Order: sequence, then structure tokens, then C-alpha cells
Amino acid sequence: MRAAAWFRAAAVVMLLFAVGHTYGFLAFRPETAEGRAVWDAMNRVRFSVGNTTFSYGGFYIGFGLFISAFQVFCIWLAWTLGSMARAGEMAARRIAWGMFVLQCFGVVLSLRYFSLGPVVLSAIAAFCFLMGAISIRRTAG
Repeated sequence: MRAAAWFRAAAVVMLLFAVGHTYGFLAFRPETAEGRAVWDAMNRVRFSVGNTTFSYGGFYIGFGLFISAFQVFCIWLAWTLGSMARAGEMAARRIAWGMFVLQCFGVVLSLRYFSLGPVVLSAIAAFCFLMGAISIRRTAG
């Protein structure tokens, strides 16, 4: 498979991850009484930083949406890497290696803190970036 196809495959995998992440964290509601108590406290307990008041629940939503935005950027970057690889731009290789390392961190963090879904999607994306980086061929002189 050519490098561009590997990067486009990574973009599709990352799109699935982004949609799953965004839906999952926005739709999550704890099922146990203990979980609901924590959830309620996250949204009820407020603290001040400077002149602004925050809640932990607001941080949860804000960070979750920030991660979704970051994932969308990574999807765009993976797709762009496909175009760069097709044009023979060797800078794509360095970026692809960086994305590979990022996805490897995602695998480790998902193993430690999350479920099997993020582990699998991060591992597949890492593999696609690895194969894309290896597959890049210089076509321009």
C-alpha cells in the first residue's frame, strides 16, 4: 500500500475515534448512586481562579471538547500527510513519525486509564502512521 493510503486510513480510524470520544463523554451518565454523587458534585462544587468561577464538571466538558477539537486537527493532519506523501515531500516522514509516537502514547494512556476501544483505535492509527512513514518515497528531485 502507498504512503498516502496509509495516512488516509489513519484519518478514517481517527475520525471513528473522534466521533466515539465526543459521543461517549457527552452522553455518559453514571449508573451507580456513588457515580451519580460524584457527577453531581463535579457540577455543583465551584471554585474561583482570579475573577472567574469554575466547576469540575465544566472542566470535564471543556477538556473533552478540547480533545475532540485536537482529534479533528489530527484527522486533518493525517489527510494532509497523504497529499504530502503523494507529492514526495520528505517532511511528511518527520511529521508521520511524530504522529506515530503520539499514537503510541495514546495506546499506553488508554491501557492505563481507558477501555479497549481507545487502545485498539490508537494502535491501529499508530500502525498506519508507521507504515505511512516507512512507505514515503521521494518523487521530486
